[in-house]
Amino acid sequence: MEIDLVLAATLLLSATLAATAGVLALAALQARMTRAKGAIFVDMQAGTTFLFDGDMLVDATPGARALLSLGGLSGSPWVRLLSYLAPRFPDFETQLLRLQQEGRLTLASSGEGASLLLRAEARGGLTRISLLDPDEQAASAGPDLLTQRAVQEELTSLRGTVAQAPILIWREGREGEVIWANAVYLSLAIDRLEAGQDLAWPLPRLFDRIHSAQDKTHQRLAVPGKPDRWFNLTVKPDGEGWLVFALPADAVVQAETALRDFTQTLTKTFAHLPIGLAIFDRQRQLVLFNPALLDLSSLPPDFLSARPTLFAFLDAMRDRNMIPEPKDYRSWRKQMSELERAAASGLFEETWALPSGQTYKVIGRPHPNGALALMFEDISTEISRIRRYRADLELSQAVIDAVDQALAVFSPAGLLVMTNAAYSELWGHAPAETIAGDTLRSICDHWRSRSGTTQIWAEAERFGSQPEDRTPVDGEVRLLDGRLLECSFAPLPGGATLARFKLLAQAEGQTAALALSFGRKLA
Repeated sequence: MEIDLVLAATLLLSATLAATAGVLALAALQARMTRAKGAIFVDMQAGTTFLFDGDMLVDATPGARALLSLGGLSGSPWVRLLSYLAPRFPDFETQLLRLQQEGRLTLASSGEGASLLLRAEARGGLTRISLLDPDEQAASAGPDLLTQRAVQEELTSLRGTVAQAPILIWREGREGEVIWANAVYLSLAIDRLEAGQDLAWPLPRLFDRIHSAQDKTHQRLAVPGKPDRWFNLTVKPDGEGWLVFALPADAVVQAETALRDFTQTLTKTFAHLPIGLAIFDRQRQLVLFNPALLDLSSLPPDFLSARPTLFAFLDAMRDRNMIPEPKDYRSWRKQMSELERAAASGLFEETWALPSGQTYKVIGRPHPNGALALMFEDISTEISRIRRYRADLELSQAVIDAVDQALAVFSPAGLLVMTNAAYSELWGHAPAETIAGDTLRSICDHWRSRSGTTQIWAEAERFGSQPEDRTPVDGEVRLLDGRLLECSFAPLPGGATLARFKLLAQAEGQTAALALSFGRKLA
């Protein structure tokens, strides 16, 4: 009896344990089914498959997500996928339009490189895109070979880009040792090796280690032993070391050297100019001046070296009476504003008569990039010479006007250059009132119209046309009013010609007697 009870208890316990295990197994199976409903791609090795709702990514296999995360792709998942597929399937977007009608689409890649298959399916408003490798479709579970291929292609492309880059690229360790370099760096390092020496590890340094010591990100250095090889260095932190890029800067250094030499040459040239030069930049600040400006403006060197503005410069000159003073300051400021505008357009040129008696010629000219140049020239001596010359001319004119004889002077070219008052009264001809220049030929025609027939005017024309060895021409001419006129043409120094006319006294007396007898007959 006891044995039956033990056996019954044992059977009951076994049934209980079996039921519990079944319940637990069923619960585990239901949990697994629930997890399967939450993800579309449960198999972690499901290849490279994308599921899109329009252009929005719904889900993707791990291999597909790895493909989208490649460094060369950017944008939304759809844009990144298109940028990857476009070089391999040129007509992908066009073929994709047929998917909604046909429901399924298969494309083969074109061009160089390994072949790929693209399968697209339209299911319930979603688009399923799968990428397959024809050679690896039968492969067992393992790493996604398509993603590996994409990574390898990107790595090969990056290596080729760095190898063909025309700049020096290298990495340095914590102690400044060169731990990696590209082909251009190695080529330059080999050129610096001595005969019979081979490139060894560690790689040689081409530049002094000042970029890491001074922690400068941008520097310009020359290769030691080659002062004509300059490079612009850009240093970037890279872990515990640095990544350095070196761009050739030979042309820039040569241009800067040429510009500096040219500037020094201009500075030396300007230093010997007697004309004061002041150049203002586009902000109208003084950037360049020469020593002559110090003398002409009477401004101290420290004031000019402080780079004053254009109006501060003109204000300082006004305070020293080096600018013509207008009636009020407002009109003066307006005049200076007009000066700036005129000089910027290249139209400013004035003569300043200063209170000190000096005369300045001021010229404003525009320079590139909005700069402005003012030039000051002391023309006091020239103005004084012109005034003296004019005074001498006025004095000479006054002297010949006081002469009783009619005088006319012709240049070597036959142009009338001077007459006196007696000439204008005798011939009724005022050369100053005519616009066109009178010549000896045209004047002879005028004389013919006021006198009787004579050959002296033809002789006078021939006399004026002869450049050398001229014999004076003399003769008498009867005017239309009956007066007798003595004419004389004589050479002057330089090929000029002097014409003199004198009324004969006897002819004047006979004319008066004839006029008196004629009046008596009329009476």
